[in-house]
Amino acid sequence: MRPLLALVAGGVLCLAFPTFDIWVAAPVALTLLALALTGARAWAGFGLGLLAGLAFFVPTLQWSGIYVGSLPWLALATVEALFFALAGLAYAWLTRRRGTVRPVVFALVWLASEGLRARAPYGGFPWLKLAFGQADSPFGRLVALGGPPLVGFAIALAAGLLALAVQALVRRRGGMPLARAVVAPLLAVGLGAAGLLVPLPTDGPTAQFLGVQGNVPRPGLDFNAERRMVLDNHVRATIDALQDVAAGRAPRPDLIVWPENASDIDPLRNADAKSEILATVQAAQTPLIVGGLLEEPADHVSNVSLLFEPGKGNTARYVKRHPVPFAEYIPNRSFWRIFSKEVDLVRRDFVAGDQVGLFTVHPAAAPAIKAGLAICFEVAYDDIMLDAVRAGANVLVVQTNNATFGFTAESPQQLAISRIRAMEFGRSVVHVSTVGQSALITPDGTAHQVTSLFTQAVVRGALPLRTETTLATRVGEVPEWVGAAVLALIMVGSFVRGRGQTAVRAQMKDEDDEDES
Repeated sequence: MRPLLALVAGGVLCLAFPTFDIWVAAPVALTLLALALTGARAWAGFGLGLLAGLAFFVPTLQWSGIYVGSLPWLALATVEALFFALAGLAYAWLTRRRGTVRPVVFALVWLASEGLRARAPYGGFPWLKLAFGQADSPFGRLVALGGPPLVGFAIALAAGLLALAVQALVRRRGGMPLARAVVAPLLAVGLGAAGLLVPLPTDGPTAQFLGVQGNVPRPGLDFNAERRMVLDNHVRATIDALQDVAAGRAPRPDLIVWPENASDIDPLRNADAKSEILATVQAAQTPLIVGGLLEEPADHVSNVSLLFEPGKGNTARYVKRHPVPFAEYIPNRSFWRIFSKEVDLVRRDFVAGDQVGLFTVHPAAAPAIKAGLAICFEVAYDDIMLDAVRAGANVLVVQTNNATFGFTAESPQQLAISRIRAMEFGRSVVHVSTVGQSALITPDGTAHQVTSLFTQAVVRGALPLRTETTLATRVGEVPEWVGAAVLALIMVGSFVRGRGQTAVRAQMKDEDDEDES
């Protein structure tokens, strides 16, 4: 039954994420996984974890191969599944001797595996953390206390308690206390219900935002084959939105946001592109954040956010700190070319910035806007978002381009992450995509005006500018590192006890042999 339970666990876990959005599937899936792993041999646990990981990541990351083929998609899914495998190995080893579900240990192992997956290899890939499917659940609200790691820990702990209850029912004739079958589920439900007690305030002074989803000529890798058309789309959509302002049908924005890749024509070197942007800013009389590409440094490219202000031009820039490996740069290019020549589709590597993204603008009729920036996949990295809020951001701006993923779940998955970030930091989020989904998100995680894919649209309205810091902001990564340290101590203790028991058994065997002689 163990392999079947592992496969079902991975499949059920898919349902917790967009576009299924059945949040309760997460604790159910982890309950099955805990039952599959408890008491297994260590290397069997590795295999069971790998099965669960593949059953989860292969379908949920299907968007990663939509235009580049199956190899990158399956390679990414397999690498991510290996972290499930390592978790399975560790947990199975820690439960092998007693064969009893250990809920706290299971939760600590899950916490450590998600933390490791978020950091390795090549900076990690934290997409599809448990927390990122919980924006509508009671568990999700815990993110304001300890970030995504706390949410993942709480769900895994609840799942471990449910697995313990199931085990108690199955083994009731073997002497396991039946009380566990009653108490453990109550504790699991209490963990989830505790999230309902976490406040997610949305009050505060407001500013008006306008996010522009200009759309692209076609989905796919060649979305910007007509780069000027992409830029023109965003100019035209902005001018149309300003006509509503002039006619009194909409309020004047205090900040306008264009998405990632809105101007893939270098707007600082190409006079034509720059003039279009400056003319738009002049017409709006409002600061504009543009997602663009810069032809710098030599033989490289920079993925940037640029701030343009009326009468001043370009006044600030943010260079993406975490370029995506194998998409925006190729690590160890000569080695990976052995397996696929597709790596050379990335002709020039993107460079990584070293400054936290924070743009400050001073509207005439609103408080100062301090926009913390994240470009595309950066929204999934805890440190990128935490740094922006700690730097003073009172609103978060997520600029993304989803054109290369077609009509898949990638865009809804990303929007779900932005919703969790809003709840985590108590900040509004302006989430703007070239092709959708775009939305304005209030600090309680509610997404407003969610757009459709591959349409031209705008999202506009007032969002609160909050400065109060959540507990998650103050503690940062500390709970994650504490959990990892506790797990390490448990594993060392288990190893020492195992060695001690082996020594005792060996001594007893020697004594028996002497008695027989």
